[in-house]
Amino acid sequence: MSMSLSPDIQIKAPPLIKWPGGKRHLLRDIFPLLPRTFNRYFEPFVGSGALFFALQPSKATLSDTNKDLINLYVQVRDNPNEIVDRVKKYKNSKKFYYSIRSQSPQTPLNKAARLLYLLNLSFNGIHRVNLRGEFNVPYGFKVHLPTHDEERIRATSRALAGVTLRTADFLRATALAAEGDLAYFDPPYTVAHADNGFLKYNEKIFSWNDQVRLAAHAGKLADRGCHVFVSNADHPSVKKLYRGFRVATIKRFSIIAASSEYRRQITETVYYLRAY
Repeated sequence: MSMSLSPDIQIKAPPLIKWPGGKRHLLRDIFPLLPRTFNRYFEPFVGSGALFFALQPSKATLSDTNKDLINLYVQVRDNPNEIVDRVKKYKNSKKFYYSIRSQSPQTPLNKAARLLYLLNLSFNGIHRVNLRGEFNVPYGFKVHLPTHDEERIRATSRALAGVTLRTADFLRATALAAEGDLAYFDPPYTVAHADNGFLKYNEKIFSWNDQVRLAAHAGKLADRGCHVFVSNADHPSVKKLYRGFRVATIKRFSIIAASSEYRRQITETVYYLRAY
């Protein structure tokens, strides 16, 4: 059974968390590009899963190479009551935040509760780890925030019911995508360094070899009859990889700067091929 999209573009739900490179701010630009019907939905590099939660397709495979992120979604899907019970006991204070941040819980439930708490109260709600893989974002001093959003946790659990969640490379995660399926790729990339050191900077977060592999794989899926969408940087070197794809350029203002006067307009691109 295929899924049909409403022509009035209704976003069903916001994502549970923020994540670097999340596409919540671009949804209304991406929605009109999507096919009106598709079969299964695949999203490697799931991150915050903004597009998935907006669509909430009935058959989906979500994946990422970050095992802690996938564990968070698994635990919220399967054990929402236990997640809520754990995070309810946490406090919104600088001392408590750094106490939780310093811990290394061993059980999947405690790992998920810790990550959800940290992402909710970290500076700008962002995720970042050091070279040892340790979460190192400082406390955000948003003392008015609750430690969790129970309603959103439960809504996320319902949205993930029946969804396949995998820790996997994008190639393995989409190996079974077939004709009529929709695959959305949102690899890590920077919108800064547009002309100055773009390739060198991006090598740290998603290597050029990975970019080449992704473009080649996207082409193979399109040849299979899949609907293929790739969010990526608006840069000539990337555009060369997607010859034959349609290109949509999206303009927006940077939301990274703390003050609006320092925010500047930036562009990103969506490379896509619809099967019909």
